[in-house]
Amino acid sequence: MEIARLTKRNHYEEITARLKAMMEDGTLTPGDKLPSAKELAERFGVGRSTMREALSALKAMGLIDIRQGGGARVLGPRPAGVVPPELESLRMNRETLLHLLEARRTLEVSNASIAAEKRTDGDLAEMRRIVSEMEHFIGDDAAGERTDLAFHAALAGMTHNPILRGLFDSIVSQLENAIREVRRVELYANRSVAERLLTEHKAVFEAVSSRDADGAARHMKRHLRHVESISMKYL
Repeated sequence: MEIARLTKRNHYEEITARLKAMMEDGTLTPGDKLPSAKELAERFGVGRSTMREALSALKAMGLIDIRQGGGARVLGPRPAGVVPPELESLRMNRETLLHLLEARRTLEVSNASIAAEKRTDGDLAEMRRIVSEMEHFIGDDAAGERTDLAFHAALAGMTHNPILRGLFDSIVSQLENAIREVRRVELYANRSVAERLLTEHKAVFEAVSSRDADGAARHMKRHLRHVESISMKYL
């Protein structure tokens, strides 16, 4: 498996395109086991986080299967018009998902405003810890998903309203179960997107910290619109 090193770093899109092309021209065939992420990163001349982004993208496309501790195996190109099962389920339940996204936006914009008014110093300390952890794990899809959920759950908790927290848990759990794989690849594994999301989370945090209810609501609405625009590509 000969691979030419990339001329620029952090181009997971180029790695994804190259590996996909190798599957299409027969260099890689269904059943082939790919080298480890470490070895691939060395061959392409990129960091491991960039390589993980590329492999996650290929998995979302349904081109490879990644197993815990077992590396990645080629599944092969999908016929035109055929999408992975997880994406097909999104299309089948499009109306429900659109309703959930709308409900989440409405709830979380309100939560941000209320949190800015009712937050405590202890609340801020916890959210500051979560934001710091988010920054530390930029590009790590699993940790990115976990810290993102922790941030929004903490914000719901800062309303000090158990009914709002319960509504948040109900809505978000349904969304996460439906679009987890898409979110991991498009939001958390993509470093440039993850960095923008971090900036958006920080803006919400700063507004809440300053007790700026209008600003917190505005920043949260902008953040969720951004997330929705990415998810909508699959709906």
